[in-house]
Amino acid sequence: MTFKYTQVLPATGANKIARFQEWAKAHAPGIDIHLPPQVPIEATALTIRLKSTEDRDAIKKAFPATLP
Repeated sequence: MTFKYTQVLPATGANKIARFQEWAKAHAPGIDIHLPPQVPIEATALTIRLKSTEDRDAIKKAFPATLP
């Protein structure tokens, strides 16, 4: 199964990928997520790829207003 669905999440600051991985490990452990190799510090969003619409809906529901 491929990662066909995307979700754009608000995220500012440095180390977005590492911070998201920590958040996902704690709040969405059963969801397979594909992350980009890097994200510029100036970027204000993080685009992730997911395998299903159910996974995307679960991330939307659990994600806070911005990446902690």
